[in-house]
Formats: sequence, structure tokens, C-alpha cells
Amino acid sequence: MDLGALRPSTPPAATKPAGAPPGDAPAGPVGGSGPPGAGPVVVDVTEATFQSEVLERSLTTPVVIDLWAEWCQPCKQLSPVLEKLAVEGRGAWVLAKIDVDSNPRIAQALRVQGIPMIMVAVGGQLMEGFSGVLPEAQVRQFIDAVLKAGGAQVESSEDPRFAVADEALMVGDLDAAEQAFKKILGETPNDTAAEAGLAQVGLMRRIEGKVPGKVLAAAEESPDDVGAQTLAADVEMLSGQAEAAYSRLIALVRRTAGDDRETARKHLVALFTLAGPDDPAVASARRALASALF
Repeated sequence: MDLGALRPSTPPAATKPAGAPPGDAPAGPVGGSGPPGAGPVVVDVTEATFQSEVLERSLTTPVVIDLWAEWCQPCKQLSPVLEKLAVEGRGAWVLAKIDVDSNPRIAQALRVQGIPMIMVAVGGQLMEGFSGVLPEAQVRQFIDAVLKAGGAQVESSEDPRFAVADEALMVGDLDAAEQAFKKILGETPNDTAAEAGLAQVGLMRRIEGKVPGKVLAAAEESPDDVGAQTLAADVEMLSGQAEAAYSRLIALVRRTAGDDRETARKHLVALFTLAGPDDPAVASARRALASALF
């Protein structure tokens, strides 16, 4: 069962505006529990606990995944609503909260392009939910649909060849992930999902060992340093700030010429591969890039 069909129509996308100041984490009844003897209905999930708290738990109880970050103002609107409904549900479903900044591998494995982003795990399978902030009434409708889906047999439409690649990406084995994605492309050339996977591997290699705050500060101090700006765009992309990353590189294209401009352009096009050709933000950024170039 594909929960994409349950997604409310035209949900608003929400990403961090460029230069937005850090904020506090969304407040809510994290760790609230259901009936006596039941486990918590709101759990904080990390890369180390994703398998047990999300995938394994979803075999018996639907799990709604809330991907958020401290700087995300829309997250502070949506998260309390989800937490409230989870407590009201008294264990019928579990809310798994994932900070994308603290868990970048999860953000990349789930192909997060903007937050807040909601996904669902039912029967061990991950499915799409919605992005952006919705009114509480619509969130309730979505949860009701999730609970109905949780009682049905889940049929996976996922290509099983991606399981090995995605698992390797999740645990940080970039060499294994790269080999798996290349194998898929060898069998089905121009597979956009595999191309996106390879782009993710490249992105994670470029930011490996880097401190996001220091990278962004360095870019702020050196606006015309192509290396600093492209690395900052990588950090923004990994944090789910795709539009901010695109805007940064488009502005760099406008300010540069020659080899520097071409480096910025190629880097931006590589980031487009992560989101796929049908992403609305990519279509908008491509138009802006064309304007910057010509």
C-alpha cells in the first residue's frame, strides 16, 4: 500500500530561509507513554536506533517519522501537533522524531530535501507522508489513514536492488553504497534513483569530517571563494536546505566567470541530481541558473 495516495493535496514545502538564526528545538511531550505497560509514544531516534525504533517497531505498530531541525520554524508549529496526537493515540501509533542535523546519514538515505518532512513506516516498509505544516484537522486525517493502512497487508513497490545500497548508505559504508548503485546503473542505465544515490555518496564524501557550523562561517567570510561556497552548499543540502544550497550557487554563478563559474555551475547541476528531475525546486532553480548564465 502506497501512502503517497493519502498525502493531502498540494502540501506547502518548508525549508530554512537563508541566514535564518538558530532556534530552540520543538517542545512537546517527548517520551509520553500510552496505557500502563506500553512503551513511549514519542521517541527520539538516531542513526544507531533507526533500525530498532522505526523499522522493527513498525512490524507491529505504525510509526510516523517527523524529520526536523532546531533552526526550522515550521517544525516548531508541526511537531507539537504530532506529539499531542501521539499522546492522544495511547500507543495506537508511535511518533519517531529525527533531528536531521544530528543524523545526516538518515536525512540522506531518506532523500530529505526540505523540512518538516513526514514519512511513515508500516510493516517494515518506509512510505511517503507529507512536507510542510498542515492544520491539525488535516494531520488527524492523515494519522487516521496511516492507522487504516497499518491494519492492511503492506505490498512493497520498492526495487529490491536498492535495499543493499540504501542500507550501506545508512551505515556510512560509502564504498559499498557506490558499488551497489553502479551495479544498478550497469543493469538499467539512466536510472534516476541510482544516479541520485551516487550523487548522495559523492556529497557525503565531500562533507565527511567537516563541522557544518565552521563550513558555513568560512563561506560567510569568503563569499567569492568557490571551494568554500560549494562546500557550504553541500552542508545545506545535507541538512535538508536544498533551496538555500541552490540559491547560494546561483548567486556564485552570477558573481564569477571563467573556470570558477563553470565549477559552480557543475556543482549545482550535481546537486540537482540528488532531488531528481521532477522536483519543483529543481525546476525553479534551473530557470534561475539559465537567467544567471545568459
